[in-house]
Amino acid sequence: MSLKEIQEKVQFFIEKNNMQIPVEFRMLDLISETGELSKEILLATDYGKVAPSFRPSFQDEMGDVFFSLIALANQTGIDLEEALNQALEKYSERLKN
Repeated sequence: MSLKEIQEKVQFFIEKNNMQIPVEFRMLDLISETGELSKEILLATDYGKVAPSFRPSFQDEMGDVFFSLIALANQTGIDLEEALNQALEKYSERLKN
């Protein structure tokens, strides 16, 4: 599935389930979900003391972050494939220097 198809799938889900919220709330949702993912990493590493051993909930939290990011991109008119390509070009240039 392409990023465009993923964005369309998320948009359809949001519209179908009446999950439209203001953009600032969408951003707060992304931050909250990222915090939950961070917590999973801390737990998986015993706060940096051991090699990670991820629980099944890590994948769930990663999915929540991905969903929230896609929803934010959709709401702000960002084509994620284009944004990713631009980021890869930017990082490639940085690595050359």
